Amino acid sequence: MQTPATRYDILIVGAGHAGAQAAIALRQRKFEGTIALLGDEPDLPYERPPLSKEYLAGDKPFERILIRPAAFWQERDIAMLPSRTVISVDAAAHEVTTADGARIGYGSLIWATGGSPRRLTCAGHSLRGVHGVRNHADVDRMIAELPDVTRVVVVGGGYIGLEAAAVLTKLGKHVTVLEALDRVLARVAGEPLSRFFEAEHRAHGVDLRTGVTVESIEERDGAATGVRLADGTILPCEMVIVGIGIIPAVEPLLAAGAEGGNGVLVDAQCRTTLPDVLAIGDCAAHANRFAGGAVIRLESVQNATDQANTAAKLLCGEPEPYDAVPWFWSNQYDIRLQTMGLSIGYDQTIVRGDPATRSFSVIYLKAGRVLALDCVNMTRDYAQGRALVLAGATPDPALLADPETPLKSLL
Repeated sequence: MQTPATRYDILIVGAGHAGAQAAIALRQRKFEGTIALLGDEPDLPYERPPLSKEYLAGDKPFERILIRPAAFWQERDIAMLPSRTVISVDAAAHEVTTADGARIGYGSLIWATGGSPRRLTCAGHSLRGVHGVRNHADVDRMIAELPDVTRVVVVGGGYIGLEAAAVLTKLGKHVTVLEALDRVLARVAGEPLSRFFEAEHRAHGVDLRTGVTVESIEERDGAATGVRLADGTILPCEMVIVGIGIIPAVEPLLAAGAEGGNGVLVDAQCRTTLPDVLAIGDCAAHANRFAGGAVIRLESVQNATDQANTAAKLLCGEPEPYDAVPWFWSNQYDIRLQTMGLSIGYDQTIVRGDPATRSFSVIYLKAGRVLALDCVNMTRDYAQGRALVLAGATPDPALLADPETPLKSLL
């Protein structure tokens, strides 16, 4: 482990996508000062999305999901400070303190800590066999247990839960998915997409239940043996995966006086309300024009990368406001979902194509204006839909619904 210097020109706290990209972008823009990348894991920065997909499935070894090899960071003189957690920030002194008592000074601080998995609050939430899916170690623990696992209960019908369910089903496990709301993906997608994915998972043998809540995790000898529902039903299992969102890791900044709550508030340049402190990625709450100006957090690689670039531009004296179109993706079975824009506040959905063909798009509108598209095995719609979202276009709904009409012709 490297011995940290007492001060860096730029200290980046958080070594995930956002932090790594900030360091990369600074060197790409010829920043010549000292840079340190401090993370709470022992690993070099790696991609997170494959954890619940290719890595869990065994299709990609860990080395193939590293963002850059070790030599990259050394060649660019970026100090790596692994296995460290910042517990406090002294904004006036421009200094952080880590859990092991080290004090590290900075000229500018970039906070890129992401968040920790939201845990169940019921009895049994910390038993052996109960897992979140957030980092390398989480998934390694799951993989180590899988040979002794026949039945898995997934709590949460969001993307993480559904992706894990798809992988585990392909690995031959009997999977039950529990969602408290009346449909999966209810917070991020319209009903047509929810019903499509529910049908797909059920067709692959998943026992998918909506409108159900967990009362407790059953146990024997400290290990999970089942999930008890609020109606008294017990679902026997050897593994429980909890995918119910994250809690942004911003307490040290808030304690130091930064404005925020569900995330730390940043402006269009990714600056917090503390001097010389920026925040980027999953933990950064920002006003987003694609959400109608609402203050939101975006948990995506796109947002992490684009905010990292915004921060780097500012620190290199080339300020440019963050104004990127949000995009996301999810792979489940042989389905590739690609999302462009944000469907927040939509008042109409148009289904373009036939879901029965497993190749279609759901288009979200508000007052006739295109907000977002969910494209299922429809890469052309995804690519062409970006211009409609950017323009806030108001095409004829009948033409939008016709898959033979190219979206690019509707601008």
